[in-house]
Amino acid sequence: MAIFLILPFWELFYFSDIFYFGANNTIMKNFIEKHKKLYFYILGAVTGLCNGLFGSGGGIAAVPMLQKGGVDVKKSHATSLALTLPLSIVSAFFYAYKSSFRWGDALPLIPFGLVGAVIGGLLMKKIPNTLLKRIFGIILIISGGRILLK
Repeated sequence: MAIFLILPFWELFYFSDIFYFGANNTIMKNFIEKHKKLYFYILGAVTGLCNGLFGSGGGIAAVPMLQKGGVDVKKSHATSLALTLPLSIVSAFFYAYKSSFRWGDALPLIPFGLVGAVIGGLLMKKIPNTLLKRIFGIILIISGGRILLK
């Protein structure tokens, strides 16, 4: 039984292709087609792990992984949101249980976050896929740069 569980995992190193720009897309596409369910299970686990570590940062990992899995650009963003919502709720309760944050700090931000989410959802329908991908990439670069420079 243990051998059955270990054998397919040799191919998991191909997941590094998701984050490597010079990746051999044929190898990754073949892996995804062959192991579609496993790919999406791993996507869920990676998203949950990132979400717990970075506070709804799971969407950052989920979007490119969903696109590699063949999901349309806009659907990958929407699916990422649907995926991170329950993960964020679980993470928030875990952090609240461990006294890592105060609800009083978060509550004033929620109404404005909801307004921003509605506006973003409406805008996403009107923005072309290529522009949406570029905006997402620019935000990631700026965010990453700010974190690295602090």
